[in-house]
Amino acid sequence: MNMSQMTLSDDQDMSDFRAFSHGLYIDGQRRPSSNGRVIEVVNPSTEAVFAAVPDATPADAVAAVDAAARAASGWRATPPRKRSEILRRCFELMVERSETLATLISMENGKALRDARGEVAYAAEFFRWNAEEAVRITGEFGIAPSGTNRIVVDYQPIGICVLITPWNFPAAMATRKIAPALAAGCTVILKPASETPLTAYALAAIYEEAGVPPGVVNVLTTSDPGPVTAAMLADPRVRKLSFTGSTAVGRLLLAEAAKHVVSCSMELGGNAPFIVFDDADLDAALDGAMVAKMRNAGEACTAANRLYVQSGIYEAFSQGLRERMAALKVGAGTEAEVECGPMITRKAVDKIDRLVKDAVARGARVLCGGSVLDRKGYFYPPTVLCEVPADAEMAHEEIFGPVAPISRFEDEGDVIERANDTEYGLAAYIYTRDLARGMRVASKIESGMIALNRGLMSDPAAPFGGVKQSGLGREGGQHHGIAEFMEMKYLAVTM
Repeated sequence: MNMSQMTLSDDQDMSDFRAFSHGLYIDGQRRPSSNGRVIEVVNPSTEAVFAAVPDATPADAVAAVDAAARAASGWRATPPRKRSEILRRCFELMVERSETLATLISMENGKALRDARGEVAYAAEFFRWNAEEAVRITGEFGIAPSGTNRIVVDYQPIGICVLITPWNFPAAMATRKIAPALAAGCTVILKPASETPLTAYALAAIYEEAGVPPGVVNVLTTSDPGPVTAAMLADPRVRKLSFTGSTAVGRLLLAEAAKHVVSCSMELGGNAPFIVFDDADLDAALDGAMVAKMRNAGEACTAANRLYVQSGIYEAFSQGLRERMAALKVGAGTEAEVECGPMITRKAVDKIDRLVKDAVARGARVLCGGSVLDRKGYFYPPTVLCEVPADAEMAHEEIFGPVAPISRFEDEGDVIERANDTEYGLAAYIYTRDLARGMRVASKIESGMIALNRGLMSDPAAPFGGVKQSGLGREGGQHHGIAEFMEMKYLAVTM
């Protein structure tokens, strides 16, 4: 296949990854890394290497910035309606190729195929939503209080954007950044996670087919992100960094960006409380817990990390969750009936196992699961722990796996205090039939997002982001997501 004319179709043989496993995507062309090295891609379900992608260097990063700079003026001048139509076509192509993309995600990420299908649908929605918002970017006009002039505020593209995305949602985390950036009129360089690079390259083919001009979107994969990212941030043409990942890495990137006064958006770690009051609808709370905990097998920043259940409903909820978790089918993500796939790496399994053993050593009881599975692949079983003490490591550290730790609480004030006893503030969940109490508790929880009687909160039309150590800025929303990729320009006009 001619790599400069790569396409992706739903009738493609998914066992052949040559179509999108080689070639940095720079200036609309696919090329090897400047050092000729590659990164092997492992299927977490089998531990087998099944593809490889180029391992970019700082020189490759500079080439990507050059390409983005060449394309910047043309894309900035493209009428909003034209940009909108291209983004809409990206959405349509993703929907048309959804099964191919879902299978690819499942193979490189390990997530259950049903979750991968959900991710593709969610990822595509960012293009549809931002296609609609691209034509609604407006300015402001007013009269100065002195009456001497008019105040005009214009919104313009911020410039070249560096986008860094994680492995757990390789499609959605990319489109959540690329779509609003393109809608705003910016050009971008995407650096996806080295564990799941194939989806980013497959999507690049879709962007190209949809009409995104060369250089507007560039994709780099690297095993050494520090120097590659530093080379881009040091270039004065780069004006925006948008990162999704751990708080520890986010702090390092903020420090690097500060050297060059680069605007930053950060979506970082979470430690979400899931609060169930005595008056909650038990079945609804259990349904919500399964979604909030087990979406992507718990490998999500919004995953319920600490389950606080009031004493009156505690036993019924614990047993109900145990039954549901124990019934989940574990296996390779691409198997049709699988509900819980593998973790991303052996290191991830080891971390989960360490947290579970620590909690048990401190007094927690295992209701189901609780030990590493003896099988090929990076599997950890759906696990429920009860009576998890406040000093357990998992109460303060993201589990990022299929483990539900349940703790008992007595009153509203107590659970609010415990929910806020964390440096993170990304997501929280509340279940109660008393709407007044739900709204009251939500107002006191230190979190950027609250789901009230719901187990799922993410929506392209809603602002996504956290407070405290969970990040800076917002993605998505009616205007919030695009605003992150724009600068305000004020004009004082004498009339």
